[in-house]
Amino acid sequence: MEIHESAEDYLEAVLMLSEKNVAVRSIDVAAQLGFSKPSVSIAMKKLRENGYVVMDARGFITLTEAGHEIAERTYEKHKVISKVLIAMGVSPDVALNDACHIEHSLSPESFEAIKKYVAKQGLIVE
Repeated sequence: MEIHESAEDYLEAVLMLSEKNVAVRSIDVAAQLGFSKPSVSIAMKKLRENGYVVMDARGFITLTEAGHEIAERTYEKHKVISKVLIAMGVSPDVALNDACHIEHSLSPESFEAIKKYVAKQGLIVE
């Protein structure tokens, strides 16, 4: 199944929040992304139906293996791209915003080339 940009954003948000919190709920995702709770609830339902997240009886969201893989890949792109942009002199706010857009359209081939170039230049991007 093709995963859309918005789904990547939701999965990435769940991953980021789970790294900060023990449990993630829809309200946390809504706050993280600046979306309404009903919008997030609809998205979470679709992500559950497609096997990317599970939600327990208390409403806590957990990424499945497939969801975690997509979230990790998206978040890695976000971190690398934003740090490279910041290293190039872009302000952090602009770099983070731009990275959020670039991460969805960048091919795996181009991203791997960027990571190799950064490593070759001795830049540390984690």
